[in-house]
Amino acid sequence: MKTHYYLGWFNHFIPEDLARVLQEDITDRKSIVMISSNPVIYEEVGATERSWLDVAGITFDEYHLINYQVQKGDAQALVQKASVIFLLGGNPVKQNEFLMEYELSGFIKQSNAVVMGASAGAINMSAKWLCSKKLGFEVETSSLIDGVGLDDFSVLSHYDLENNTDLVLSELSPLSHEMDIYASNKDCAIRVKGTQIDIYGNVYVISDSVIQKLDATL
Repeated sequence: MKTHYYLGWFNHFIPEDLARVLQEDITDRKSIVMISSNPVIYEEVGATERSWLDVAGITFDEYHLINYQVQKGDAQALVQKASVIFLLGGNPVKQNEFLMEYELSGFIKQSNAVVMGASAGAINMSAKWLCSKKLGFEVETSSLIDGVGLDDFSVLSHYDLENNTDLVLSELSPLSHEMDIYASNKDCAIRVKGTQIDIYGNVYVISDSVIQKLDATL
């Protein structure tokens, strides 16, 4: 049963009740592969995201970071062998370009590893996402971007939704008629385990131009 975590951003650590669920799901701890969202910045090592797992008591025998310092074939091999794949937060556009260039999406989809993404990483795990200046992306022209496509929905993660509801609805309305869009701010998580979707924190779903807050189930 495949397990995917779409995370917002945690300023300090993953809360204890969510950490407990992660501990139960991540039973194989041989290796974690972290995929950079700033692959040309070699100092970007995912220290924050790694610290969340460390504090939660989840450690691995091997830690690997994939960026442009890693050869394409080696990156693909690391993903295939990973116990956990973690798409790091940062720049979703650059991360998406890197995923496409290194042809990693297919390997991630085929993997039985627990796949996690924080903020930008969560966005890129989804089926499609709207890259729009109005939603805070550094682009001039809006476009729909294909993500890894682990699940058939879109994600807007780590966004100040509560203070921008009208803007978000106007931007995402067209896509919401094609697929559900899960929108969250900080300290949130969406867990997909098999066919079950669980919610942690304040998460909203936009469907057919209607926004609705979801009940927490974790």
